[in-house]
Amino acid sequence: MNSGPSARRGPKPKPDTRDNLIRAGLQAIHADGFAATGIQGIVERADVPKGSFYNHFASKEAFGAEVLDAYSDLGLERLRAFLANSDLPPLARLGAYFDDRIKAFTAGGYARGCLLGNFSAEAADHSPLIREHLVQHWDAWTKALEGCLAEAQGQGAIDGRLAPASLARFILNSWEGALLRMRVEKTGSALIECKSMILETLLPSRRPS
Repeated sequence: MNSGPSARRGPKPKPDTRDNLIRAGLQAIHADGFAATGIQGIVERADVPKGSFYNHFASKEAFGAEVLDAYSDLGLERLRAFLANSDLPPLARLGAYFDDRIKAFTAGGYARGCLLGNFSAEAADHSPLIREHLVQHWDAWTKALEGCLAEAQGQGAIDGRLAPASLARFILNSWEGALLRMRVEKTGSALIECKSMILETLLPSRRPS
């Protein structure tokens, strides 16, 4: 989506400036939250003049939506890479993804969590634009999980009575809730328990008789 203003007089904006601003904004917003992050702090972090911000983005809200897009694209690429690993059965791929995220959050001191969840809590009630982007990203993440679960059901690895889309939404919702508790407790216990409940209780593997 192009959230920028109409063309202006003067030199053309540099594409790398836009990328630098998004990268700086992602780091700042993930660390401090959307409301607490100011444009001045973003341009200082990106080492560009403040006027450059408005050459690329119509508003802080439009900028936030693009930061959200960038974060979701990176995270979804990682998720799909794990779920596409044909060397492992579908549920083992999901378990490997959880293990990777638990390791990353542990290394980060159990802070920040998921930016999709953070934006959902902080900005969804106040920004129709950001809410629209969030809906699209949650749907994309759900579909990635849905495909993995449908494959597991097709192989007879898990019960086929529940719709993969419903399972995917429940798993994603549970994981996001565990991330919030992780940030409060500053331990990985909620994530480990969530992974265990999903893989061992909700989706127990069927063993051959």
